[in-house]
Amino acid sequence: MTSPLTDATSSPQASPFSSLTAHQRLESMLGNLPPPGGVVAQGASGAEPISKDALVEPTRRINEVLRPYGLEFELSEETSRLITRIVDRDNGEVIRQIPAEEVLKISERMEELQGLLIRLEA
Repeated sequence: MTSPLTDATSSPQASPFSSLTAHQRLESMLGNLPPPGGVVAQGASGAEPISKDALVEPTRRINEVLRPYGLEFELSEETSRLITRIVDRDNGEVIRQIPAEEVLKISERMEELQGLLIRLEA
């Protein structure tokens, strides 16, 4: 008598990725992602991008529900990025932030430098 667990472990299924190296699997997965500003950043109809204002109210409602569990979400004014924070419920101290504050500062600085590089070469 067999069980689903023994069936899964005893007879390996042929996967389209089984013959690929880790690097090839990564490249394949990255190739399937939508381009920046693609489907993920568009509205339900797929035609118009989602505005920042359309995300403010849902973010506020999510915060109302999840704040007692130590999760907070914020839309950054400068970068229009969603920032997720895990907060200690007792003292309000930020335990973890995604993306990290340093990453946000690096991103801002890179955008400034990108503008300088374009102006210098043009």
